[in-house]
Amino acid sequence: MSPRASVLLPVFEAAGTLEACLHSVARQTAADLECVVVDDGSTDGSLELARAFALRDPRFRVLDGPHQGLVPTLMRGLEACRAPIVVRMDADDVMHRERLALQLAALERADAVGCHVRLFPRAQLSDGRRAYERWLNAIDSPARLRADAYVECPIAHPTLAIRRELLRDVGYRDAGWPEDWDLVLRLLARGARLDVVPRRLLLWRDRPTRLSRTDPTYGLDRFVRCRAHHLAAQFLAGQEGYVLWGHGGTGRALRAALARHGKRPHAIVEVHPGRLGQRIDGAPVVPPNQLLSLRGDLPVLVSVAGLAARTTIRTALVGMGLAEGRDFVCCA
Repeated sequence: MSPRASVLLPVFEAAGTLEACLHSVARQTAADLECVVVDDGSTDGSLELARAFALRDPRFRVLDGPHQGLVPTLMRGLEACRAPIVVRMDADDVMHRERLALQLAALERADAVGCHVRLFPRAQLSDGRRAYERWLNAIDSPARLRADAYVECPIAHPTLAIRRELLRDVGYRDAGWPEDWDLVLRLLARGARLDVVPRRLLLWRDRPTRLSRTDPTYGLDRFVRCRAHHLAAQFLAGQEGYVLWGHGGTGRALRAALARHGKRPHAIVEVHPGRLGQRIDGAPVVPPNQLLSLRGDLPVLVSVAGLAARTTIRTALVGMGLAEGRDFVCCA
């Protein structure tokens, strides 16, 4: 009998956290599962710990091999998953005991779902990480997920539950930027139905040694490259020009990245008095009240950091009669 869900769990040098992670999988209320543990050449005893756990619980299977990195490890584990639903998990995190049950129920009306998270340990969290957690946990519907898809990855990767055949069809890839955000944007581009269970069902460990903190693949420049690549291929497809709202650090980086795809701003909207009246990359810098007269039918990219600023600009654009997702997107 095939299980209902396959938990796909890559492991690399995680001996200090793996036991708690595996226990959280084993105690799921939706017990009809398998857990595919894929050790990526660990040398700290992680493999031996996983094998010992699997001897006690036959629902756990352990694959081992030489160190290859995250994407090859995920793809190797995916091929071993037997259930129709694949559930991602990381070896230093802990899942709520109802996570699988709630996500399986949500997948009756979606192709892939995430859930909300609680970062820990709390005492060490920076203000920036707390703000990121609030942003991520404010995504509570398919519409909100699509609206924020170009801001950052709207589904925390270890919370993803997805139909196996869809994931095998789309696949993980190593494009030089975050594989999780790349996957979500490709899923949305092909029309997949993505949703979020609006409950904190994952304890997401935040520590300096996380791959997202140490690997250049997850540097800010790689996020900009990922964003520009998908904007050029999707929202800006068929358009060489666009209107850029915001030319601070995030806007400048995005403009430069889009230029490498042959996309250049027709106009730049700013409120900073020192920038108004200039020309940047040939585009006039204008105040918001001149946007409609200069825009024509060009798409608008809102590249302004901070939720409060994005909310204000969203309200202003909707008040001008523009529709989010059709006429403009937020992308920082």
